[in-house]
Amino acid sequence: TEEVILMEEKERTRAELHSELVQTIVNMGYPAEFGDAIAKQLGTENTMQRMIGYLHRMQPQSAEEIADEMIAICDDRDRWRKKKEAEFYNQKYNELIRNGLESEDDDND
Repeated sequence: TEEVILMEEKERTRAELHSELVQTIVNMGYPAEFGDAIAKQLGTENTMQRMIGYLHRMQPQSAEEIADEMIAICDDRDRWRKKKEAEFYNQKYNELIRNGLESEDDDND
């Protein structure tokens, strides 16, 4: 149940950030649909927070600048995910090398 509460809280935070990002983009003079598309593409709390920070700091002058930053943020996120995945599998490979293959027959002896 604690896990469900955490998931609900995370979903609520994501929805709040989504709304904040859309509203920030609308306040800059762009359609809500553009903001919604940007928020959906970013998807995570961290990436939406990063975009909101960018919009407030840099005050981009065109939709293209906003879209370019969204792509850059998504690329960073994807690169980070691939790095973490590679680290995980590298760790598993190193454990295999260190411990060798264990078969069920070895466990029964």
